[in-house]
Amino acid sequence: MIKSKPILVMVIALLAVALVTPLQAQQLGLGEIYTVRQSRDVPRVALGGTVVPYKQVTLSAQLPGRVKFLAGIEGDRFEDAELLVAIDDSELMANRNAALAQLSSADAQLRNAGVQFGRELRSPQSRQTLGGMAMPNLFDQMFTRPMESFAGSRDQGAERSADVFSSQVQITQAQNAILQAQAQIQAIDAKLRDARSLAPFRGVIVRRFIEVGDTVQPGMPLLEYADVEYLQIEVDVPGRLRPGLTEGTFHQAELDVGSQVVPVRVAQIFPMADAQRHTIKVKFDLPQGISSPGMYARVLIPDHGASAREHPIIPATAIRYNGSLPGVYVVNEQGQPELRLIREGERLPNAMVSVLSGLREGERILADPPRRVTSGWAGGPREEGRR
Repeated sequence: MIKSKPILVMVIALLAVALVTPLQAQQLGLGEIYTVRQSRDVPRVALGGTVVPYKQVTLSAQLPGRVKFLAGIEGDRFEDAELLVAIDDSELMANRNAALAQLSSADAQLRNAGVQFGRELRSPQSRQTLGGMAMPNLFDQMFTRPMESFAGSRDQGAERSADVFSSQVQITQAQNAILQAQAQIQAIDAKLRDARSLAPFRGVIVRRFIEVGDTVQPGMPLLEYADVEYLQIEVDVPGRLRPGLTEGTFHQAELDVGSQVVPVRVAQIFPMADAQRHTIKVKFDLPQGISSPGMYARVLIPDHGASAREHPIIPATAIRYNGSLPGVYVVNEQGQPELRLIREGERLPNAMVSVLSGLREGERILADPPRRVTSGWAGGPREEGRR
């Protein structure tokens, strides 16, 4: 019993040295000490995607010609239905004037055919004689024509019907000529509309492929035009993760710039998977004004098919990078910080980070180590005085 007493005192003294309270840590210049704890959340998989505009179109040439007008350059904003590109339409205007002349001629033909049809009804040509007057003409009407009809050498009724039908045919031909001219004008007007590319919605030019004076052919791209006010993240999601997504639900996304974590909403889930990659395209709505089209982003998607994850979580401020290797300062039994390399996991809400390896639950680390802290250093009053 007498020998065990000094041993017990020694153990108590060692425990007192090993347990460094937050107040003692602040006095030593180590800052706050954080006790590592486990996270038992549903596993989430980080999938890379691209920030894309909410709406984007490629304006292409619909007819051959020379570019005579270009509204602006990349980044210029335009309103709906504003003119963006115009192709020279001199030849089309000449063809339209020719079609208008044909329409006018067809209209004159229609009016003439109507007059001839009215005259045929009132004064049939089959009753007119070649010559003679007074008694000879009267003799022809009373004796010659009745005898021709009686003898069967002439049928005045058939002649009159043929003349009326011919007049009707002339009217129909004139009407068809008018319709044909009108159709030509409509076709030319459609080409004139195709010669002018208008903004389909409010947006900006994101890329242009032409300059004023360039000659284009049908199908050649002119501009890429997009609505960049509202942005989305486009992600190819593996089929096994599809059950964890529902339109309208919110998830976390990490942007490439500044590693900013923002909430995103599932906007659209495409109905068909890619036959080669077996992935489903999903679009997530981004908050306004925090990114640009073409940037890289990661979306954290829950994996309900995997087992619950139990990874240590620590504050993001506790991580210090030695080049590209992440590490934390672990407080040892003597109360001194020791640098330990870790394998960093995903970024979590509330500025926390999961650790895949390198730490265990219950270990104590510096929550925000000062810059002067190095492995094995423990600041004290005498060292502070020296500094």
